[in-house]
Amino acid sequence: MSNVTLSIGGRSFTVACADGEEAHVSKLGRLIDEKVVAAGNAGQTETRMLLFASLLLADQIHDLQGDAASTALPAGIAERLGQIAGRIENLAARLESGTASA
Repeated sequence: MSNVTLSIGGRSFTVACADGEEAHVSKLGRLIDEKVVAAGNAGQTETRMLLFASLLLADQIHDLQGDAASTALPAGIAERLGQIAGRIENLAARLESGTASA
């Protein structure tokens, strides 16, 4: 285990992480700090500052999940892909059994 010291909202927090994860945890800490500073919450109590950062990050995740849901396949595409996959599976089975024809 390693320790990483994060600076969030002008305060220092030491957290434990797995060996080799120090850079990743530091990057996450900087992301949280950016959220805290951008929201004008730096300098508040630790609990309030981290609560606001959590809410902002949760909101960002929520928006990303909504974007992912809105990029669903158009009607009929999923069914057509299923049909194509079925044909590929049939061809593979025929090739394995030696009965494939051109």
